[in-house]
Amino acid sequence: MAQTKEVLTIDLPNDVATLDPHLQWNTDSYTVYRNIFDNLLTRDASGKIVPQIATEWTYDNDTTITFKIRDDVTFQDGSKLTAEDVAFSINRIIDPALKSPQLSQFDQIQAAEVVDPTTVKVTTKSPYPALLAQLVKLSIVPKAYVEKVGDQEFNLNPLGSGPYKMVEWKKGIQTELEAYDSYWRGQPPFEKVVFRAVPDVSTRIADLKTGKADLIRDVPPDQASTIESDSNTKLLTGETERVGYLYLNAEAGPTKDVRVRQAIAYAIDKQGLVDALLEGYGKPVNIVGAEPIFGYTDAVEGYPYDPEKAADLIKEAGAEGATVEFLTSPSYPRALVEAIQQMVNEVGLNVTISSSDQATFLKRRQGGAENAGGMAFGAWSCACQDADGIIFPLFRSGSIWAKYKNEKYDALVDEARTILDEEKRKSLYAQAYEILREDVPGLGLYQVFALYGAAKNLQWEPSANEAMFVMDMSWQQ
Repeated sequence: MAQTKEVLTIDLPNDVATLDPHLQWNTDSYTVYRNIFDNLLTRDASGKIVPQIATEWTYDNDTTITFKIRDDVTFQDGSKLTAEDVAFSINRIIDPALKSPQLSQFDQIQAAEVVDPTTVKVTTKSPYPALLAQLVKLSIVPKAYVEKVGDQEFNLNPLGSGPYKMVEWKKGIQTELEAYDSYWRGQPPFEKVVFRAVPDVSTRIADLKTGKADLIRDVPPDQASTIESDSNTKLLTGETERVGYLYLNAEAGPTKDVRVRQAIAYAIDKQGLVDALLEGYGKPVNIVGAEPIFGYTDAVEGYPYDPEKAADLIKEAGAEGATVEFLTSPSYPRALVEAIQQMVNEVGLNVTISSSDQATFLKRRQGGAENAGGMAFGAWSCACQDADGIIFPLFRSGSIWAKYKNEKYDALVDEARTILDEEKRKSLYAQAYEILREDVPGLGLYQVFALYGAAKNLQWEPSANEAMFVMDMSWQQ
């Protein structure tokens, strides 16, 4: 049947933080702005990197890559998208003055320059194998418009070349988009899309069931069955690149002793957590990384659930009854944090939970080791599907996230991000993951499954990088 639905309504847990795609890249923001902009490259349904604004690319040498650009793309004000806009977008995000939180993902790029109206040359500081994976996230912005209105106005009234253009952003309430009729890939599936901020999960579920919303994000596993059992709604699940993990402070407090960190690893029943608290929507992992990423390995042995071995290690370290502070925030599932606390307490430690708002939590997690707690839960995704975006920022010494230093590990991940040979890179990451297993500065718990509730007529397949492209959706009566 033909499309008859004009307005698609999507409930998100939070309002967008920004509509400038070069600033924040938290999930709710990019869920919205990725529909306003196109990217240089994208991933197909199988996860392969494929053309979008770029039609092809060639490596001139290990540090220079030339992109050919489509010449049939216009921005939503009718102006033509050219190589100028692509080069401007890349140079804008690497400009320290913009203070983009995404900068570390692009800081290996030295410059982008225009060769002719459909050719851009990108130079990196060293060979950078994750470049294409990172460019999948880079939205193309219009140079003339951004320079004319300035960064602040651009954030409030973004203009892109994507399938939907901005109509109105009511801060804290909703963002309304409408189809861009001259979109180069064809007519978008819905005339309008409204993204609403609905923090309360029971309200999101009620909206879906009553037809007020057609799609909702972030369904808790214990609510999945209520959506599956309703004849008007369905549950959509996506196995993502995001990994639930436990950070362990290797530089301060009782966890400074590797035996204590290994004991914590033996103390946790990962399968039990997945079955009981995630209702099976997740998969235990042996490393800090999940299958959709480049560099994933299943050759590294995990820590089996062995509370006796854990208790012996705690005794051996003389750490019985030692207090370990466990940092968390309301952004993370409280029941999961408490289950981990209980498992670790049972082997002889005294785990205390410190919950704060997310901003304070991040400040402590990213600050000095002395104040960064002994343990913290995290759910990490780089949206780049590459180990470089996961274990490099989390454990490379000198990173704001790392409370750990191992020179051999640093050398492996440094080399892995500067060579283009894929087999060699895989081997380096396998060695790096082996060191992380031994030293336990962090412990992979499970691969996160994204859960969405959808109206039964909505056709859509969730992706590993949690993108929500409306262009890929359709309505079947």
